[in-house]
Amino acid sequence: MGTNKLKIIADENIPGLEPMFGADVDLVKVAGRTLSAEYLKGADVLLVRSVTQVNDALLAQANQLKMVGTATIGTDHIDQASLDKRGIPFFSAPGCNANAVAEYVLSVVFSLREEEALYNHLTVGIVGVGNVGGRLQQRLTALGIKVLLNDPPRQAKGEQGFVSLQELLSRADIICCHTPLITDGDFPTYHLIAQEQLAACKAGALIINAGRGSVIDNQALLIALDERPDLQVVLDVWEHEPRLDESLVNRVSIATPHIAGYSLEGKLRGTHMLRSRFADIFGEAPPAAFPSYLPKAAIHHVHVSDEVTAKALIRLVYDPYCDDRALRASIGYQDQATRFDRLRKHYPVRREFESLVIKGLAESQLSNTLKNLGFTLELA
Repeated sequence: MGTNKLKIIADENIPGLEPMFGADVDLVKVAGRTLSAEYLKGADVLLVRSVTQVNDALLAQANQLKMVGTATIGTDHIDQASLDKRGIPFFSAPGCNANAVAEYVLSVVFSLREEEALYNHLTVGIVGVGNVGGRLQQRLTALGIKVLLNDPPRQAKGEQGFVSLQELLSRADIICCHTPLITDGDFPTYHLIAQEQLAACKAGALIINAGRGSVIDNQALLIALDERPDLQVVLDVWEHEPRLDESLVNRVSIATPHIAGYSLEGKLRGTHMLRSRFADIFGEAPPAAFPSYLPKAAIHHVHVSDEVTAKALIRLVYDPYCDDRALRASIGYQDQATRFDRLRKHYPVRREFESLVIKGLAESQLSNTLKNLGFTLELA
């Protein structure tokens, strides 16, 4: 690398920076939401998360920037035109936390719906079938749960197997939103689900948004919850984050602070993907294999009987009500936005289902269910 170290400016909440990038770089960690242009003077690399808006203003003093990366799947916080005109390569981490978001949704569904009804009677609709929606589809299909898919951009390319949004809303018992936020073009998703769409939802539907807050019109949602007490809503993402509508928080069944993708695996996978891109750009050695950066989970194996339920094991790994309680406790204060950011910054370690090894079961319908959910099994 020579005598001059490459200077990396990175969001302080991106995990695994030190072990993956090593001591041969000048690593400066900063608060992502307050990152300013002055930091980028003399920097070679900028690594951000979704709280940082990368635009002309931020790049004004970036006199030698050679790479910008976001350790997230979303890119709506990146002005790619600003980077293109400066010739700065940009990389995101598509799919890095797809497992985490899918497992968040499964945790919510198993918390709010009876397992028997889920397998035998309910239909799940997925709006947006990219990395996250596709991963969720795979898990649900493997479990034998009926799935409807809506993805107009893919359908326009000639792909099959999709239904209209109207049909999905009218037929699905559970509606999961996983689209990016797109404000223009042929397939905008801003307020994709608004007053008309909410009125069209099937009686008793459960709506889960773990994608982008503004995909659902939050004011229309608040009105709909007044008019339709049969609806249940789970929100992990909100319009106008980090400032939340207290009335809406109080009306939803589960409220969490934009943490659906916040598994340790998802976070580290995003960093690992950027480290690989860094190696390509600067001619460095690639990082070690991803599993080598994962510590053993605090609870890494359990011995169970065939009386155990999938819900109990899911909750052992991740209980969405813990995050719900933490968010509700932060509402009603003048510094609510700061508290929201603090919940995300100091989020406890959460692992994915695969990190838990389940022992004691013989081959059975239950063991097959647990395997299809993503747990690791050592059969008796």
